[in-house]
Amino acid sequence: MNLIDSNSSVPAAVSPEKVASRRSPSKSNSSTPSPSSVSPSLPENPVPRAPATGVASITALTTRLAEYLSPADLKLVKEAYRFSDEMHLGQVRRSGEPYISHPIAVAEICAEWKLDVQAIMAALLHDVMEDQDVKKEELIERFGAPVAALVDGLSKLEKIEFQSQIEAQAENFRKMLLAMARDVRVILVKLADRLHNMRTLGAMKPEKQRRISRETMEVYVPIAHRLGLNNIYRELQDLAFAHLYPMRYRTLAKAVKAARGNRREVVNKIMEAVKTALKEAGLTTQVFGREKTLYGIYRKMHDKHLSFSQVLDVYGFRIVVDNFPNSYFALGTLHALYKPMPGKFKDYIAIPKTNGYQSLHTTLIGPYGTPVEFQIRTQEMNQVAESGVAAHWLYKNEDGNLTDLQQRTHAWLQSLLDIQKQTGDSAEFLEHVKVDLFPDSVYVFTPKSKIIALPRGATALDFAYNIHTDIGDQAIATRINHEPVPLRSELKNGDIVEIITSPNSRPTPNWLTYVRTGKARSAIRHYLRTINLNESTELGRQLLAQALVAVHLNPELPESLVDKLLNESTAKSLEEIHTDIGIGKRMAALVARHILDLVEDDSPSIPFQQFAGDKLSTKRDPVIIYGSEGVSVQLAPCCLPIPGDGIVGQLKRDQGLVVHTDDCDNAKRMQVKEPDRWIDVSWGEDLNRRFDSRVVVMVNNERGALARIAAEIGESDANISHVSMEDGQANDMTNIHFTIQIEDRTHLARLMRNVKHLNGVAKIWREHG
Repeated sequence: MNLIDSNSSVPAAVSPEKVASRRSPSKSNSSTPSPSSVSPSLPENPVPRAPATGVASITALTTRLAEYLSPADLKLVKEAYRFSDEMHLGQVRRSGEPYISHPIAVAEICAEWKLDVQAIMAALLHDVMEDQDVKKEELIERFGAPVAALVDGLSKLEKIEFQSQIEAQAENFRKMLLAMARDVRVILVKLADRLHNMRTLGAMKPEKQRRISRETMEVYVPIAHRLGLNNIYRELQDLAFAHLYPMRYRTLAKAVKAARGNRREVVNKIMEAVKTALKEAGLTTQVFGREKTLYGIYRKMHDKHLSFSQVLDVYGFRIVVDNFPNSYFALGTLHALYKPMPGKFKDYIAIPKTNGYQSLHTTLIGPYGTPVEFQIRTQEMNQVAESGVAAHWLYKNEDGNLTDLQQRTHAWLQSLLDIQKQTGDSAEFLEHVKVDLFPDSVYVFTPKSKIIALPRGATALDFAYNIHTDIGDQAIATRINHEPVPLRSELKNGDIVEIITSPNSRPTPNWLTYVRTGKARSAIRHYLRTINLNESTELGRQLLAQALVAVHLNPELPESLVDKLLNESTAKSLEEIHTDIGIGKRMAALVARHILDLVEDDSPSIPFQQFAGDKLSTKRDPVIIYGSEGVSVQLAPCCLPIPGDGIVGQLKRDQGLVVHTDDCDNAKRMQVKEPDRWIDVSWGEDLNRRFDSRVVVMVNNERGALARIAAEIGESDANISHVSMEDGQANDMTNIHFTIQIEDRTHLARLMRNVKHLNGVAKIWREHG
């Protein structure tokens, strides 16, 4: 895609900055072209100069393609080029280059990966649908359905009215990611497109450079990493870094250049020593020196609060051996040469990363006490490490079987489709995918020793949903390394995880506060949306009625107004709007204001007097809380409100209404941040249930104290659901924390008085937080 519109969040077929071709006058587009598809070394000043205008040629591309494509395939590529050239005729980039130079450069990058003829044709044609209004049917007729499907997956959505730029951008990402799930070549071509755009980003305005670079860092860099495309991953990172923080980039580039000369003697000494030791051990190897990327150095300095002089492992070495056993033989040779640093060895050969990466990593203490990182791998592992899924791009190898990397990639792509099925909207889908693209992973084991890779920070509940959605939905507890722990427990490398289920267990909104993976979040949200639909819909109806009264409108909306509201909304019915409000996805106040605008804008056809007037009360009745509404209404765990407490309500996205006490510190902080999400609530009458409350008892540390207190709580007609103990202020005192189930504030006060009168009890108070 072209540099401007592929990154614009305006979902138009042609953006205001687009240039026409065969159907409109010529105009300049953005960006300067790349001199080649091979990654150039990054300059100290990341803004390239615009080259002189010229004529685009595919000679270099066809020469490269001739190395692995047949003459018949080359003929098809040339046909695609001629058609694309005709469609983009008269369209130029801001540099003055013919626009066709961009598709050619994208195709050249794809040729580096030796992609097949259909992918190369799609690279040449990837902008014709979006820019020049070429229909998919025309592409099918000229080049066949597979090529047309690839181009369609790379094209942005046609003109659709979206509520916001964020929604439009998210919907375009969803279209691309789902096309990628069906055919991974879509994302390979898209990454080549983004790489060329990033290489030629200098002609854009600084604010647009930053926006495009931020999008690259948030979406395309993680996708490249997830697919194992490490060369693209590193270059996109450095290019985005250069445009996001140009001063930091230039400063760091100068520092690395200076250090390169200062450390050359040490690097050469280590290189010679390593080569000699490996040769004497009888190993056939290739030894390469490598330098950390500028962004990698910057991240280490930023995350660990180091100065550049403190980042010692700027340089490292890669050793490529001839077969698998020699990887470990070479490791032993290195450890005999230099002392290894404790805790700095990682075996990614035995346990590969989720993107298929395999290598041995070890950090040794080199000459002068300098830490030096070594990576050891075979030639095949090296190819996968550099090109990832592009090394075989998900298609069957010669013996007809999928490789381990292909199977893992296929499973991840399939998970995108699973998340899509359970996701309500595009922004939510993109949120889930971004979570799963997070590069750091932990590796845990099932009880049958199967390895499961999860994002760092994942919990036992994430593990349950990774196994199967039903396992996650019915999870009640877990054992980690044979010890019972809560479902919210964070997993660590090497943990053995066992999930305990019950057919009566169901997801709760609280689960969303600690799950980490997109699959778990989408499954929980899907369950809460579908199972508790009626509760959420009724709550949303009440909240919208309250909001309409607040703007002097009658809650009973006429059918004509409802139809007009739905025409300007993504919802299909008023009930769906009520449900969205009930689960916190829409704000009742905003919907009410939108309805008011419709009434005022169209007052001739919808008489304003029908819903607004002096007789209509403007008092906002509070939402009544009974405590038995189900998961659409929750009592906040931070303050555990009980009947008799003053309460306020917070609307949280996908969690419905959360009720806090009016003196809750958490509630006060959140009211400052999001005042529009708070509503008036009050307790109903005849509440036929019990509520949790926490109390702390300070008692003499003596035999039988806990038993006396527990007995008194039982005598006071309350249940104990949890108890824990801690040391008090003095050596002879202990604080005992109780979670008890009581009816209301009066019941709690009576219980506290009874406990206070017991022998040995010094103090009792209600606990908040």
